[in-house]
Amino acid sequence: MDKVIVITGGGRGIGAATALLAAQQGYRVCINYQADEASALKVLGQVRELGAQGIAVRADVSIEDEVIGLFNEVDAELGRVTALVNNAGTVGHKSRLDEMSEFRIQKILKTNVLGPILCAKHAVLRMSPRHGGQGGSIVNVSSVAARLGSPGEYVDYAASKGALDTFTIGLSKELAGEGIRVNGVRPGYIYTDFHALSGDADRVSKLEGAIPMGRGGRPDEVAEAIIWLLSDKASYSTGSFIDLGGGR
Repeated sequence: MDKVIVITGGGRGIGAATALLAAQQGYRVCINYQADEASALKVLGQVRELGAQGIAVRADVSIEDEVIGLFNEVDAELGRVTALVNNAGTVGHKSRLDEMSEFRIQKILKTNVLGPILCAKHAVLRMSPRHGGQGGSIVNVSSVAARLGSPGEYVDYAASKGALDTFTIGLSKELAGEGIRVNGVRPGYIYTDFHALSGDADRVSKLEGAIPMGRGGRPDEVAEAIIWLLSDKASYSTGSFIDLGGGR
């Protein structure tokens, strides 16, 4: 069976590292992005240099019409999806709950919870034998914040990732008999530009002293866990999580 992967938020950080590793593992790669076309096209060029077939598709994954368009384009250009990485996410500036606006909270919940649910829905419509599929694998990119709660920083973000973890567990049981595995990874303190969204681009460096392993992580270390969970090597794993927080 051809391996076709959709990676949301695939133009930077963990998503980009996952796209490159997937290309090396023989996947046809769809790099989804919302706004940063230049970064997505750069990663696409690297994917193609590795000899893999790939496309970059703009879509806001929190809007179902755009998700439908994303998966239709994958159908036409790469074939039926067999792997989905729900990586797209956002976070607000460091603040207490009583300083957060309704708009901020809604944006985080739409991107971090609604987006993965919609993408999983349209992946299942292609993976499930109920719809002519042959199975597949989904990995949801959560965060150690789901366990730690992120008090005084961004409890809304932590809550969104906690919801994503619950969705991962429920969906894994719903689909276990249909040849579709659903797992999660929980990165934390990874050196990417994601932390700039919280207003502190140097957050990982500042926190290294509190990390048991004494260092921040790399995007490729998270990508290795994602690709393993997607692969047949993890064939008996569903509803599980790999924590990638250096011991926290």
